[in-house]
Amino acid sequence: MLVPEPSWFAVPHLAGSNHGVRHNARVSLLAALLAEHLGFDGDDIAVVCAAGAVHDCRRLDDRHDPGHGQRAAAWFRQHADTVTTVLDREVPAAALERAAHAIAVHDVPYSRFTARQEHTYRQAPHLTDVLKAADCMDRYRLPLKRWWPDTTRLRIELPDWLLPAAFTLVVRSEQAALDGATHHQALITAHHSLITR
Repeated sequence: MLVPEPSWFAVPHLAGSNHGVRHNARVSLLAALLAEHLGFDGDDIAVVCAAGAVHDCRRLDDRHDPGHGQRAAAWFRQHADTVTTVLDREVPAAALERAAHAIAVHDVPYSRFTARQEHTYRQAPHLTDVLKAADCMDRYRLPLKRWWPDTTRLRIELPDWLLPAAFTLVVRSEQAALDGATHHQALITAHHSLITR
Protein backbone atom coordinates (compact mmCIF):
# COMPACT_ATOMS: atom_id res chain seq x y z
CA MET A 1 0.00 0.00 0.00
CA LEU A 2 1.20 3.47 -0.87
CA VAL A 3 -0.38 6.29 1.14
CA PRO A 4 -0.31 9.47 -0.97
CA GLU A 5 0.80 12.75 0.53
CA PRO A 6 -1.93 15.40 0.87
CA SER A 7 0.36 17.76 -1.07
CA TRP A 8 -0.11 15.55 -4.16
CA PHE A 9 -3.74 16.66 -4.45
CA ALA A 10 -4.68 19.49 -6.80
CA VAL A 11 -7.29 20.84 -4.37
CA PRO A 12 -6.05 20.66 -0.76
CA HIS A 13 -9.43 20.08 0.91
CA LEU A 14 -10.14 17.12 -1.40
CA ALA A 15 -7.29 15.20 0.28
CA GLY A 16 -9.80 14.41 3.06
CA SER A 17 -12.76 13.77 0.77
CA ASN A 18 -14.41 10.70 -0.77
CA HIS A 19 -11.67 10.65 -3.42
CA GLY A 20 -8.86 11.68 -1.10
CA VAL A 21 -5.90 10.12 0.67
CA ARG A 22 -7.74 7.16 2.21
CA HIS A 23 -9.53 6.22 -1.02
CA ASN A 24 -6.35 6.41 -3.10
CA ALA A 25 -4.38 4.38 -0.55
CA ARG A 26 -7.04 1.67 -0.38
CA VAL A 27 -7.13 1.48 -4.19
CA SER A 28 -3.34 1.20 -4.10
CA LEU A 29 -3.53 -1.79 -1.73
CA LEU A 30 -6.42 -3.47 -3.56
CA ALA A 31 -4.65 -3.05 -6.91
CA ALA A 32 -1.45 -4.57 -5.53
CA LEU A 33 -3.34 -7.51 -3.99
CA LEU A 34 -5.23 -8.15 -7.22
CA ALA A 35 -2.09 -7.83 -9.36
CA GLU A 36 -0.27 -10.29 -7.12
CA HIS A 37 -3.24 -12.70 -7.32
CA LEU A 38 -3.13 -12.46 -11.12
CA GLY A 39 0.58 -13.28 -11.21
CA PHE A 40 1.94 -9.89 -12.30
CA ASP A 41 5.71 -9.40 -12.12
CA GLY A 42 7.25 -7.20 -9.42
CA ASP A 43 7.51 -4.07 -11.57
CA ASP A 44 3.86 -4.20 -12.64
CA ILE A 45 2.72 -4.84 -9.05
CA ALA A 46 4.74 -1.80 -7.96
CA VAL A 47 3.42 0.50 -10.67
CA VAL A 48 -0.22 -0.51 -10.28
CA CYS A 49 0.21 0.12 -6.55
CA ALA A 50 1.60 3.58 -7.41
CA ALA A 51 -1.18 4.19 -9.95
CA GLY A 52 -3.80 3.42 -7.32
CA ALA A 53 -2.21 5.90 -4.93
CA VAL A 54 -2.38 8.81 -7.39
CA HIS A 55 -5.30 8.01 -9.71
CA ASP A 56 -7.62 10.67 -8.21
CA CYS A 57 -5.02 13.18 -6.98
CA ARG A 58 -5.78 15.74 -9.68
CA ARG A 59 -9.52 15.91 -9.12
CA LEU A 60 -10.93 19.43 -9.05
CA ASP A 61 -14.34 18.25 -7.85
CA ASP A 62 -15.33 15.38 -5.59
CA ARG A 63 -18.33 14.55 -7.77
CA HIS A 64 -18.41 14.70 -11.55
CA ASP A 65 -14.96 15.62 -12.86
CA PRO A 66 -14.33 14.51 -16.47
CA GLY A 67 -10.67 14.44 -17.43
CA HIS A 68 -9.23 13.92 -13.96
CA GLY A 69 -7.59 10.70 -15.11
CA GLN A 70 -5.67 12.53 -17.85
CA ARG A 71 -4.62 15.23 -15.36
CA ALA A 72 -3.47 12.60 -12.85
CA ALA A 73 -1.48 10.79 -15.56
CA ALA A 74 0.27 14.04 -16.52
CA TRP A 75 1.03 14.76 -12.85
CA PHE A 76 2.35 11.21 -12.39
CA ARG A 77 4.68 11.53 -15.37
CA GLN A 78 6.12 14.74 -13.89
CA HIS A 79 6.38 13.37 -10.32
CA ALA A 80 7.17 9.69 -10.83
CA ASP A 81 10.44 10.06 -8.89
CA THR A 82 8.56 11.45 -5.89
CA VAL A 83 6.04 8.60 -5.97
CA THR A 84 8.65 5.86 -6.38
CA THR A 85 10.73 7.36 -3.57
CA VAL A 86 7.75 7.05 -1.23
CA LEU A 87 7.14 3.56 -2.65
CA ASP A 88 10.83 2.87 -1.87
CA ARG A 89 11.41 1.05 -5.14
CA GLU A 90 13.17 1.80 -8.39
CA VAL A 91 10.93 1.06 -11.36
CA PRO A 92 11.88 1.05 -15.07
CA ALA A 93 10.66 4.00 -17.12
CA ALA A 94 8.62 1.69 -19.41
CA ALA A 95 6.66 0.35 -16.41
CA LEU A 96 6.01 3.88 -15.16
CA GLU A 97 4.68 4.83 -18.59
CA ARG A 98 2.33 1.83 -18.55
CA ALA A 99 1.02 3.04 -15.20
CA ALA A 100 0.44 6.53 -16.63
CA HIS A 101 -1.62 5.01 -19.47
CA ALA A 102 -3.77 3.15 -16.94
CA ILE A 103 -4.27 6.27 -14.82
CA ALA A 104 -5.24 8.30 -17.90
CA VAL A 105 -8.28 6.15 -18.73
CA HIS A 106 -9.28 4.80 -15.31
CA ASP A 107 -12.16 7.29 -15.06
CA VAL A 108 -13.76 6.48 -18.43
CA PRO A 109 -16.15 3.50 -18.76
CA TYR A 110 -14.89 0.97 -21.29
CA SER A 111 -18.03 1.48 -23.39
CA ARG A 112 -17.29 5.21 -23.73
CA PHE A 113 -13.66 5.01 -24.83
CA THR A 114 -12.86 7.24 -27.78
CA ALA A 115 -10.47 5.88 -30.41
CA ARG A 116 -7.64 7.70 -28.66
CA GLN A 117 -8.60 6.31 -25.24
CA GLU A 118 -8.86 2.81 -26.72
CA HIS A 119 -5.31 3.24 -28.04
CA THR A 120 -4.16 4.38 -24.58
CA TYR A 121 -5.89 1.39 -23.00
CA ARG A 122 -4.10 -1.00 -25.38
CA GLN A 123 -0.74 0.28 -24.13
CA ALA A 124 -1.42 -1.27 -20.70
CA PRO A 125 -4.69 -3.25 -20.67
CA HIS A 126 -3.73 -5.48 -17.75
CA LEU A 127 -2.81 -2.51 -15.52
CA THR A 128 -5.90 -0.57 -16.55
CA ASP A 129 -8.19 -3.51 -15.82
CA VAL A 130 -6.67 -3.96 -12.36
CA LEU A 131 -6.79 -0.24 -11.54
CA LYS A 132 -10.44 0.00 -12.64
CA ALA A 133 -11.31 -3.09 -10.57
CA ALA A 134 -9.54 -1.77 -7.46
CA ASP A 135 -11.26 1.61 -7.84
CA CYS A 136 -14.61 -0.16 -8.24
CA MET A 137 -14.08 -2.23 -5.09
CA ASP A 138 -13.57 0.87 -2.97
CA ARG A 139 -17.08 2.11 -3.77
CA TYR A 140 -18.18 0.69 -0.41
CA ARG A 141 -17.13 4.09 0.97
CA LEU A 142 -20.06 5.80 -0.75
CA PRO A 143 -23.25 6.32 1.24
CA LEU A 144 -25.88 4.74 -1.02
CA LYS A 145 -26.03 1.04 -1.88
CA ARG A 146 -26.76 1.82 -5.53
CA TRP A 147 -23.25 3.28 -5.73
CA TRP A 148 -21.57 0.12 -4.42
CA PRO A 149 -19.32 -2.08 -6.59
CA ASP A 150 -20.83 -3.23 -9.86
CA THR A 151 -18.46 -5.96 -10.99
CA THR A 152 -20.36 -6.45 -14.27
CA ARG A 153 -18.56 -3.35 -15.54
CA LEU A 154 -15.14 -4.97 -15.11
CA ARG A 155 -13.13 -6.98 -17.60
CA ILE A 156 -11.49 -9.23 -15.03
CA GLU A 157 -12.93 -11.67 -12.53
CA LEU A 158 -12.30 -10.90 -8.88
CA PRO A 159 -11.34 -13.63 -6.43
CA ASP A 160 -14.06 -14.41 -3.89
CA TRP A 161 -12.01 -13.17 -0.94
CA LEU A 162 -11.24 -9.71 -2.34
CA LEU A 163 -14.65 -7.97 -2.13
CA PRO A 164 -15.08 -8.82 1.59
CA ALA A 165 -11.50 -7.62 2.16
CA ALA A 166 -12.32 -4.35 0.35
CA PHE A 167 -15.42 -3.89 2.50
CA THR A 168 -13.43 -4.48 5.71
CA LEU A 169 -10.73 -2.09 4.54
CA VAL A 170 -13.27 0.70 3.98
CA VAL A 171 -15.16 0.14 7.23
CA ARG A 172 -12.07 -0.09 9.43
CA SER A 173 -10.18 2.83 7.89
CA GLU A 174 -13.18 5.15 7.82
CA GLN A 175 -14.11 4.26 11.41
CA ALA A 176 -10.54 4.90 12.54
CA ALA A 177 -10.61 8.29 10.79
CA LEU A 178 -13.93 9.14 12.49
CA ASP A 179 -12.32 8.15 15.80
CA GLY A 180 -9.62 10.76 15.23
CA ALA A 181 -6.81 8.81 13.53
CA THR A 182 -4.73 10.52 10.87
CA HIS A 183 -5.08 9.26 7.30
CA HIS A 184 -1.93 7.19 7.69
CA GLN A 185 -2.92 5.76 11.09
CA ALA A 186 -6.41 4.88 9.81
CA LEU A 187 -4.99 3.02 6.82
CA ILE A 188 -2.37 1.15 8.83
CA THR A 189 -5.06 0.12 11.34
CA ALA A 190 -7.29 -1.17 8.52
CA HIS A 191 -4.42 -2.94 6.76
CA HIS A 192 -3.39 -4.61 10.02
CA SER A 193 -6.96 -5.86 10.53
CA LEU A 194 -6.79 -7.60 7.13
CA ILE A 195 -3.51 -9.30 8.01
CA THR A 196 -4.75 -10.56 11.39
CA ARG A 197 -8.12 -11.87 10.14
